[in-house]
Amino acid sequence: MKRLLNTLYIATQGAYITKEGETVAVKIGDETKKKIPVHNLNSIVCFGQVMASPALMGFCAERGVAISFMTEYGRFLAKVQGPVSGNVLLRREQYRRADDRDETLKIARAVLTAKISNCRTVLRRMIRDHPETCGGEMSNVADGLGISIGRLQRVDSLSELMGVEGDAAHNYFGVFDNLIISQKDAFYFRQRSRRPPMDNVNCLLSFLYTMVLHDIRSACEAVGLDPAVGYIHRDRPGRPGLALDILEEFRAYLADRLAVSLINLGQVRASGFKRQEAGGVLMDDDTRKTVLIAYQKRKQEELTHPFLNEKAPVGLLFHIQAMLMARYIRGDLDGYPPFIWK
Repeated sequence: MKRLLNTLYIATQGAYITKEGETVAVKIGDETKKKIPVHNLNSIVCFGQVMASPALMGFCAERGVAISFMTEYGRFLAKVQGPVSGNVLLRREQYRRADDRDETLKIARAVLTAKISNCRTVLRRMIRDHPETCGGEMSNVADGLGISIGRLQRVDSLSELMGVEGDAAHNYFGVFDNLIISQKDAFYFRQRSRRPPMDNVNCLLSFLYTMVLHDIRSACEAVGLDPAVGYIHRDRPGRPGLALDILEEFRAYLADRLAVSLINLGQVRASGFKRQEAGGVLMDDDTRKTVLIAYQKRKQEELTHPFLNEKAPVGLLFHIQAMLMARYIRGDLDGYPPFIWK
């Protein structure tokens, strides 16, 4: 099994990362704040005004440590990495299947079944834990999501699949505000907004989705798949379609649950979110750091993988799903087993 390595997140504006021996050094001004041995890292993610030395970029490329640059909002800008590894035969088969209507439909149906199922499980667990405040409407939506899963199995086109998924997502987000049971004056959810997020909850969700997407993209590359060629998210220049496909399996289970926990437990506060002149909401450095630490801790937790029936850290789930996708594309599995949280 692949070893779970750390991701180094640099969110302090004006920070400079450089190479010192076999370590990555993080400097703020003239002071070195931290040194991390490169063999402990899987990737480095920089937010906003963070600089990296050419020597460090070359060093990390040689050691297989990718450096990603994001805006302060968490929008992907660029990535520095070494030569892309992978089996050309696997990628050719991935492309062939993406051009095959039946194969595309089969993979898309599996992924969207997992997405809606995981949304339903999030709602059901909230109803179980807070029956006094989360019954009624939320129960009805959870039941409706079960019906949507059944509808997915009967449609025979990608557009119809997306229509079922769109209705399910609308209903799920329609009760998402009920998941937030504290700090309601500052953290409320009306509708999904992106680029930029228009409220604190959407800001938190978008940031976490970006973090999960980054890890999934790296996992796809690690097993030899092309993260740009997906089955739900069709070809578009600069878009990691396959990584976005697999992200659908983890939105509710990982990102949504973590966002709600951070709010309900008071780990993030209204003072950590600032509205910009254009109307978008941005986290400050301390809040971003809190979210990143919580995300890293969540990745260390273990669960039993529903298909492999083996315990694994949450942070390895992305690699496992990418590996299972590769095995299916190679013909080693009869179908792609998506991650369905139980």
